[in-house]
Amino acid sequence: MVNFDKITLDNGLKVIVHQDKSTPIVAMNIIYQVGSRDETPDKTGFAHLFEHLMFGGSVNIPKYDEPLQNAGGENNAFTNNDFTDYYLTLPKNNIETAFWLESDRMLSLAFSEKSLEVQRQVVIEEFKQNYLNQPYGDIYLLLKPLAYKQHPYRWNTIGKEVSHIENATMQDVKDFYKKFYNPNNAILSIAGDVKPDDIYKLAEKWFAGIKNGSKINKSYLQEPEQKENRSLTVERPIPQNAIYMAWHMDKRNSPGFYATDLISDVLSNGNSSRLFMQLIKEKQMFTDINAFVSGDIDKGLFIISGKLNNGITAEEAEKAIDEQLKKISTELVSEQELQKVKNKLEANLVYSRLSVLNKAMNLGYYEMLEDCSLLEVESEKYKSISREEIRRKAAEIFAPGKKNKLVYLAKN
Repeated sequence: MVNFDKITLDNGLKVIVHQDKSTPIVAMNIIYQVGSRDETPDKTGFAHLFEHLMFGGSVNIPKYDEPLQNAGGENNAFTNNDFTDYYLTLPKNNIETAFWLESDRMLSLAFSEKSLEVQRQVVIEEFKQNYLNQPYGDIYLLLKPLAYKQHPYRWNTIGKEVSHIENATMQDVKDFYKKFYNPNNAILSIAGDVKPDDIYKLAEKWFAGIKNGSKINKSYLQEPEQKENRSLTVERPIPQNAIYMAWHMDKRNSPGFYATDLISDVLSNGNSSRLFMQLIKEKQMFTDINAFVSGDIDKGLFIISGKLNNGITAEEAEKAIDEQLKKISTELVSEQELQKVKNKLEANLVYSRLSVLNKAMNLGYYEMLEDCSLLEVESEKYKSISREEIRRKAAEIFAPGKKNKLVYLAKN
């Protein structure tokens, strides 16, 4: 069990503390509730750009990494559709260094033309290298706008196009920071051999003086119900043909998410899963095939991706996948099959709570979803899913007229 204490400062910053006496290392995690869904269609990629800019120096600290490394610490960050996460670990004795560093860049980034230009070029290069010039790199630049027509999930975290970052002005960047990088839009979680009262004092000392920001409107254009299949075929310089299929699914913090997650595991978690056994081992139609959920806060995607064996057409591949989806939509999975994936998931949940960093990250994440106490009931939610719920949810997701298909063909 992950015990925790939490308070909210007057400026709206949520502070969560988990005491773990088993290690001298302390982890700090800060979630800013800003992701690519908070951008406007003509200025995308800004949340990801800020992931880089936040390491470019703040008003009192020219170089973020240097004092952290001197204190024996490590750090990193990531951005997705829904939030941006900054995390670090360091020895317990140097915990105040973390508060100093994180509070200063929340207080005021040191915006400079040089810093913006450096990070802009880093992001542009990442866009080109990972998404435009790499085999299969542009899959989600194509698949997401195929599946979404209204919701801001229709563009990728990296952005819709390179020009949005190329044309970002200093004022654009400052406005984005002012709107989203505030204590009332952040969750700070700490795990390690620390006392809650000591952490609260440090939080008050370093963060309480930072003014909160304006209340943010968190309503997004909702995606209308999909009523017809959509498809797109492209040719690319790739080693083998591939197929990607996506269906809309429930939001992360809804009862239907857990059944959907288990469906993805029944289909493709491990070498005894259905897609592996039927389509790779027996029929030898694919060299690789996976089913997974996006896990977005709003309604996300259930995705199947597969690399085709030589001589297999996209039509044959689609038909073979559809047969497996029809089976799980009309027939009950066996008790043994369902219990196997539940056991794997339970093991993963336990494993995810071993390190102080994972515990700090999990507490912040579940607090963002609703409340960090949800961390303790995740396992029970999965355990409660029945065979009939699996069948019913599969029939709902994979109903006719709900499919988004991207066929990726190798250029001759």
